[in-house]
Amino acid sequence: MGRRQPDLGRFTDVALLVLISLADGAKHGYRMIHDIEEFSGTSLEPGTLYGALMRLEERGWIEALDAESRRRPYRITEAGGEALREQIATLRRIEGTAAVRLGPAWGLS
Repeated sequence: MGRRQPDLGRFTDVALLVLISLADGAKHGYRMIHDIEEFSGTSLEPGTLYGALMRLEERGWIEALDAESRRRPYRITEAGGEALREQIATLRRIEGTAAVRLGPAWGLS
């Protein structure tokens, strides 16, 4: 029997996932968890999400809105939108470099 290759897992950055989730409008934590899982396949634990929310709020990239019943929605700020645009541009450069380096043999060009 051959050796199984290790699973590399998902390449994620929680802050990036949160900013992407909030890019189309304000959401509370529970809705973000489900949105992130839907678009990325990444399951976040509440503690992981709320730690990221705290760090993003400290940077001024998101802001908490008034609570709706017991849930507090968050929205992306202008600075957060700019940070997201910069990160997406970086990811596009990385993807382009990978496609060139891997080439047609890998089906990426």
